[in-house]
Amino acid sequence: MAVESAEETAMDQVRAAMAGPGQTKTRALDLHANAHDASHFYLVPQAVAVPQNAGEVAKLLKISAAHRLPLTLRSGGTSLSGQGVTDGLLVDVRKNFRGIEVLDDGARVRVQPGVTVRALNARLLRFGRKFGPDPASEVACTIGGVVANNSSGMACGTTDNAYRTLESLTVVLPGGTVIDTAADDADAHLRALEPDIFAGLLELRGRVLANPAARTTIEHQFSMKNTMGYGLNALLDFESPAQILAHLIVGSEGTLGFVAEAVFRTVPRLAHATTGLLVFKDLEAANTALPALVDSGAATVELMDSLSLKVGQGLTQVPGVVRDLRVKNHAALLVEYQSGDVGELAELDARAAALAGSLGLDAPAHFSSDATIRAELWHLRKGLYTSVAGARPQGTTALLEDVVVPVPVLGRTCVALGTLFEKYRYENSVIFGHAKDGNIHFMLTDRFASREELDRYAAFTEDMVDVVLGEGGSLKAEHGTGRVMAPFVRRQYGDELYDVMRRIKHLIDPAGMLNPGVLLDDDPTAHLRHIKPAPPAVDAEVDRCVSCGYCEPVCPSKDLTLTPRQRIVTLRAIEQARADGDTALAAALEADYNYDAVDTCAVDGMCQTACPVDINTGNLVKHLRRDTNGKLENGVWETAARHWGAVTKGAGLALSVAAKVPPGVVLPANRLGRKVLGADTLPLYSAELPSGGKARRRPAPAGAPAAVYFPACVNAMFGAAAGSSHAVQGPGVQLSFEQLCARAGIEVLVPEGIDGACCGTPWSSKGMETGLADMHARTLNLLRAATRNGELDIICDASSCTEGLIHTIESEVPAAGLPPLRVVDAVEFTAERILPVLGEGWERLESLVLHPTCSSTRMGMNPALEKVADAVAESVLVPENWGCCGFAGDRGMLHPELTASATAAQAADVAGMGASAHASCNRTCELGMTRATGQDYKHVLVLLAEMAGGRNGNG
Repeated sequence: MAVESAEETAMDQVRAAMAGPGQTKTRALDLHANAHDASHFYLVPQAVAVPQNAGEVAKLLKISAAHRLPLTLRSGGTSLSGQGVTDGLLVDVRKNFRGIEVLDDGARVRVQPGVTVRALNARLLRFGRKFGPDPASEVACTIGGVVANNSSGMACGTTDNAYRTLESLTVVLPGGTVIDTAADDADAHLRALEPDIFAGLLELRGRVLANPAARTTIEHQFSMKNTMGYGLNALLDFESPAQILAHLIVGSEGTLGFVAEAVFRTVPRLAHATTGLLVFKDLEAANTALPALVDSGAATVELMDSLSLKVGQGLTQVPGVVRDLRVKNHAALLVEYQSGDVGELAELDARAAALAGSLGLDAPAHFSSDATIRAELWHLRKGLYTSVAGARPQGTTALLEDVVVPVPVLGRTCVALGTLFEKYRYENSVIFGHAKDGNIHFMLTDRFASREELDRYAAFTEDMVDVVLGEGGSLKAEHGTGRVMAPFVRRQYGDELYDVMRRIKHLIDPAGMLNPGVLLDDDPTAHLRHIKPAPPAVDAEVDRCVSCGYCEPVCPSKDLTLTPRQRIVTLRAIEQARADGDTALAAALEADYNYDAVDTCAVDGMCQTACPVDINTGNLVKHLRRDTNGKLENGVWETAARHWGAVTKGAGLALSVAAKVPPGVVLPANRLGRKVLGADTLPLYSAELPSGGKARRRPAPAGAPAAVYFPACVNAMFGAAAGSSHAVQGPGVQLSFEQLCARAGIEVLVPEGIDGACCGTPWSSKGMETGLADMHARTLNLLRAATRNGELDIICDASSCTEGLIHTIESEVPAAGLPPLRVVDAVEFTAERILPVLGEGWERLESLVLHPTCSSTRMGMNPALEKVADAVAESVLVPENWGCCGFAGDRGMLHPELTASATAAQAADVAGMGASAHASCNRTCELGMTRATGQDYKHVLVLLAEMAGGRNGNG
């Protein structure tokens, strides 16, 4: 009889601690998908646990201690110092910990660790409040990481960081004890359940208070941004052991316990701001200007060196002042003033312009309160690390450091770092950061693999440590000690305070199993271990990915299978396993990759909207689908391209027939077909699907057309939602748009042969390149003729098809002298050309829930969508948890579990809104949201036509 190993016994207990078997993941794909955070470290976990609640986390902590199983808590995975990876048990505390409770009209907020900073601020927006910390990674970093790292950011400094704004937290200690530090009896509870911790914290407080030199060191270190080691300032700032514990947990990087929830004091959201980029001849000149800028009341002063500016010139949305600059040794300061009063902002703007004129700038400075201009400037700064890392040479790894020094010596420190870059031959090393706080980041790129490379990095680090500590600084300002600086904590604080930290760790985590190797490590070479190998090339679309994780919150499959980051790193793992000759690992990864990474990807492109280096992982998936398509599939789709009119008519007819037959008759045959042909081949019918739509062709207009109208074929396949009477199929978007045009006196031409034309998205999304090329050619020929070679604009009435037509047009190389074709969505056309003519003389609905689509977001047309929606309803509501519905053409019918997962949070929001009507701007998205919510979603133009035509209804 086989005897289980200790490791197997521990894993059995981990599985038993979880309510369901799917909560413990040990597949090779899951392990390698979670082996990366945003840092340069790489560790493959033994298992990934996904607990549902704090009680299950408590069980895991006890198992970890009992079996000496290293355990790392992980939420957003955006940490940069290696604190989010482990070779033990990785515990995902993002998926099931996303609760937010606003308190006291927004003055306070209770929040769980899986909530992103952006989501939290979105909830607080209506109260005129915001979360204090403002890290650049706010789109993806979560409250769990903000607490664990004592995150700060651009403007909050040391006054509004996590430590200073924390009111209380509920912590699960390694022994399973749960302490709510807000409770009146928190100290008594701690003393009763954890007497050693209670007494030990009081003893350490007394020890520090009795040592003047230790007090002076602590006070100096925490007068700056400082996330090096434990937050010993808690021993000076608080008398209550429970409050000392709470504030030691802040910045402890998951080494002392699990924060199940925290209560924070929020700060006012200053709604008005003016922002400008000040360009100086060099770093020294920029740093010389700092005192005047800080004294002027600037909320943020962000430093960017010359290489940062050069990289910025290659970004999308690059500000003109950067795009047009001939960068030599320049440096820039991004300066912003904020106010709650628009009048005061005007004064600040004037003073800022006057001050800028006295600073000896190398280029004129312009401050602006325009949202678009400000967004471009902040896009440059917030995406800087990942953009610079993305531009690194192929085959290298990016390593980001984060230091702070007193502001008066910042310039001297930057010069010294530049000297070290030259000494150790680190080319393209950028310097940027929060100059107002003396906090700068710099990046090194190398392979960090050979003995020579590691020795060089070790020697550089020793010299860098000497420079920073010699200036009275801290080796970590806001990114956390992690693994990268753990060996240097003793050098920064001295033996006495290092011993205090060791005592804290032993008091609270005596087994030492919570995130071992993070924050404290006596091995002087610990920072040289577990460095991420340079990733192999897998696809030009994604090879520049630095695993920052910014893409993950917007991905519709994030709670079902993989995220874009995980799709990329697991594909790299497959390629690396092949290169290493590890055929067993490659096979194990490939066994699950197709469903998790390819089949359940919506290829919606939302990841690109969040990616600082402009990666669309959907394009990678299209390439993978292309590479696996066989001759049969390609042949079928080539034939479909040549006979598209018949295909769409047949699909619509099939839906009409199915709609008349009881689901109990249709579904068994449908499911059998999916079992035979494959779930990724035959769509699953569901009862809420409409009957087929109507033909798109129309007679030519009597007068001269103002534009060419390209009705989307998706509306011919899927019929319209029910009309106002709910008894019969409604008019649909094509008829509604034509009615709106007629009321505005605008004639449009539907091209002859429209029933056989398509934007190409069905072929593109499936990687069917030959059929796509055929359809592109047919559609372009049709549009060239209809628009008189580009004289007329093209209007499309489904946002994803509008985006598809844009890509179709991009594929064309126009003949010499011919202008490119132009396409606009019907919603934008209505907002710009029809609404001004119609006026607003109709009764509007009371409320409307609006679902923007991935394509409307990617194309920047959501303002137009909201403008049209405002003409339909008095109150327009976009759910807080809005996101891609995951229906993605036919993806929601092939894999309905994708849409179910993607829409779960949004559907809950919608259920609580009680709106009069529900709208979107793309038929398949309307179907997806109808399925998710049980409410009939219509195209917003259908509702507008009903309202403007006097046929008020509830939709």
